[in-house]
Amino acid sequence: MASSLSPPALSFKGMGQVYQTSSGPLEALRAVTFDVSRHKFVAVLGPSGCGKSTLLRSIAGLLPPTSGSVDVFGHPVTEPRDDVGIVFQKPTLLPWASIEDNVVFPIRHKTGRVSAEDRVRARELLAKVGLAGFEKRLPSELSGGMQQRVGIARALHLNPDILLMDEPFSALDALTREEMGFELLRIWESQPKTVLFITHSISEAVLLADRVLVMSGRPGTVAENLAIDIPRPRGVETTGSKAMQDYSGYLRNLLLKREA
Repeated sequence: MASSLSPPALSFKGMGQVYQTSSGPLEALRAVTFDVSRHKFVAVLGPSGCGKSTLLRSIAGLLPPTSGSVDVFGHPVTEPRDDVGIVFQKPTLLPWASIEDNVVFPIRHKTGRVSAEDRVRARELLAKVGLAGFEKRLPSELSGGMQQRVGIARALHLNPDILLMDEPFSALDALTREEMGFELLRIWESQPKTVLFITHSISEAVLLADRVLVMSGRPGTVAENLAIDIPRPRGVETTGSKAMQDYSGYLRNLLLKREA
């Protein structure tokens, strides 16, 4: 168990981001400050253009902040890290490669080789996300939901402690999206990770997260940091609970007021 004195997994300290555009500076984020403890699940809600994806890019080491700092386990982020995995809106699979080869691609890209142990782990992860027996299929032979499961398995292959998820289910139909939410909960509960999950779905955020951050409009900053006190494990019965409805209603009213 981590010591109470251990640094948070993620820490934003007055972080700001200004993009230089052809029409002048564009302030995307301003004075963003929050921490995420290890193995906690935090969802981020907010209007389009408020800088949610910029948060993830800064943690991933793809975009240094223009002010303040972003720390991972107490160390400033200066470059991509092996202990940070990313699941994108679309899985961006290699169309000519098998599902198994897609999962091991990051380790091949990093080291130039794939061991037998790497392939065993890939098959174990595919089984964990419900794709046992599909290892040799091509991405075109899988549905959108199945392809997103491959993306999750690929992100987990290097066993990152931190998992960044940028609206990973947004392109899916409503039923598949709900199914993937429950699948993600099952995976997270069996193999805990620190998760920062970007979404536009209030109900999805409440179902999945320990805390929900609500971002203001651009320049984005944290307008609300709401703890979700719903017992785990959570399942289908959770979606109809009074607590789920109350949290969802509170967040919906908050977001509507900010957009008014």
